[in-house]
Amino acid sequence: MATKKAVVTSAAMAKTLESALAGLATICESGAKAVDSRSKDAKKQAAAFKRLSKKRMTLNKRKKVQAAKIKKDPSADNKKALKATEKDLAVTGRELASCKKTRDANNAELSGLRDSVKRASAYAKGVAAADKKLNKPKKKRRARKKAK
Repeated sequence: MATKKAVVTSAAMAKTLESALAGLATICESGAKAVDSRSKDAKKQAAAFKRLSKKRMTLNKRKKVQAAKIKKDPSADNKKALKATEKDLAVTGRELASCKKTRDANNAELSGLRDSVKRASAYAKGVAAADKKLNKPKKKRRARKKAK
């Protein structure tokens, strides 16, 4: 004999639906907070990247000038200054590479978060519109007048 399948009750269905809608609202809120947080981080990283790029450019110019000085006067002081500049340039290059790596990772995560939040908010708007339409009161029809 075949066993009888359980039928879902209206209370259980309503409870499941309410929890799903609450979950969607929570996802929208936490996603928006995450996007805000990641955006702030991205702004900081962009500023750091810009600062390090500028520093690297300045150090490259300084290196060029010091190399020209060494050609004119190969003194120990000039060579020492060039070596210090090259050392600073190497450190700045490493920092810049590290900054670029973290910036790219953050940007990839941020774009994924933005897409997810966009989808979640679109679903929430769709559900809200459907609820609004379903919760409208029924229009009462006037009774037709009978012909005499």
